[in-house]
Amino acid sequence: MKFINKYIKLIDWYIIKKYLGTFVFTLAIFTIISVVFDISEKLDDFLGGSATLSQIVFQYYGGFIPFYLNFLSPLINFIAVIFFTAKMADQTEIVPILCGGASFNRFLRPYFIASSLIFIVSMIFNQLIIPETNRLKTNFENTYLDGKTNARSNVHIQLNKSSYVYMESFDNNNNTGYRFSLEKFDGDEIKSKLMADRISWDSVARKWKIYNYTIRYVNGLKERMVSGVEKDTTLDMKPLDFDVRDNIYSAMNYWELNDKIEKEKIRGSGIMVNLELEKYKRWVYPFSTYVLTLIGVALSSRKVRGGVGLPLGIGIAMSFLYILLIQFANVFALKGGLPPIIAVIIPNLIFGSIGVVLAIKAPK
Repeated sequence: MKFINKYIKLIDWYIIKKYLGTFVFTLAIFTIISVVFDISEKLDDFLGGSATLSQIVFQYYGGFIPFYLNFLSPLINFIAVIFFTAKMADQTEIVPILCGGASFNRFLRPYFIASSLIFIVSMIFNQLIIPETNRLKTNFENTYLDGKTNARSNVHIQLNKSSYVYMESFDNNNNTGYRFSLEKFDGDEIKSKLMADRISWDSVARKWKIYNYTIRYVNGLKERMVSGVEKDTTLDMKPLDFDVRDNIYSAMNYWELNDKIEKEKIRGSGIMVNLELEKYKRWVYPFSTYVLTLIGVALSSRKVRGGVGLPLGIGIAMSFLYILLIQFANVFALKGGLPPIIAVIIPNLIFGSIGVVLAIKAPK
């Protein structure tokens, strides 16, 4: 406590309490608004579907609320900072602080202490908690709202350095692949090739079943054929690997996502950009808390005629610009060949530069 009291003074506690109090209040308002709008949009689906009230409340909204609050938390934080700082400026609370000998950098200290708490919570949620709540929301959406998906066709997967899989199509609804083949190589020489009419996932045994299969074994000039009606086999792949829905990546936790990326490096099925984009977003986007806090303080610390309306309006406009920039960067990563790490850094880099310029020009 002596260490804390040495660096955090009474005015710091005052600003920290206002910061966190306004942030929590704004978070609650956005929660209510988001839920009301979502219910009005999906009410027909809820009433016409087979999901129970308990499933809607605890499964769907148990995943919906954490996901959107975490996604919007930097912007909610931005609006909260602008609102209470502009109110302090309007009530002439900032001028005495700066006139009392405190530098603008010293004035920023409590803001960054409070934003650090939000940053830590956001980082923990991004890596560990949000993927689990997203799993609830994703399972509900895919089961009760948009469970029908198109079958994936012409699937090519490299399981390891010597094994290659091909399927003419894979049906996500019944976890079944058709016109299946498995080739195993030793260097450049093929050693065996399995062909089957159909392959299906056994969720109880956690194995694959192949039907009407033929295996061709090659040993130099010697070959032999083995045929059968049904056979269990263990392969390093799961139905999730063939899921065509985009929302499955957000439901992977830290370890599952890294494991999926390592497998994708071998398989090359074309989803590496999606996986890396999801991974880097979880690490980089929480830093926006600092960037937007700096911009918010620099924008709203000057007392202006008209009260808090003008700074708040500018803050909301910049929030939309920030979201728009994020979406543009994501599209360029997915469709334009922009490296995912660059795509997630660009919004913070641009707005961070704006924040530095505004802080330099802010009233001292």
